[in-house]
Amino acid sequence: MVMKLIIDNKVKSELKALYLFIKKDSPQNAENVKNKIIDSFKDLVKNPEMYPLDKYRTKNDGHYRAYEMYKYRISYYENNIEIRILRIRHTKMNPLMY
Repeated sequence: MVMKLIIDNKVKSELKALYLFIKKDSPQNAENVKNKIIDSFKDLVKNPEMYPLDKYRTKNDGHYRAYEMYKYRISYYENNIEIRILRIRHTKMNPLMY
């Protein structure tokens, strides 16, 4: 069974914002970072448990995971049916317990 990949609208906005921020200094780097992050989403479908549990998630029932890429922290939810990308934030931002 192929897992469904869902990218929340909030995440799409966060990805666009980071792209525009990086683009100010380097359009090429902005494109590269954006593409690598999107590729990492696709890799999750192949191996959804490849990253550790999200340490900032309170009451994590084992379905919430997170990883870092290019100084951005990506949080996602996974179960046997879907992977939902929940959030992208820069690692220098204070983490929110959620």
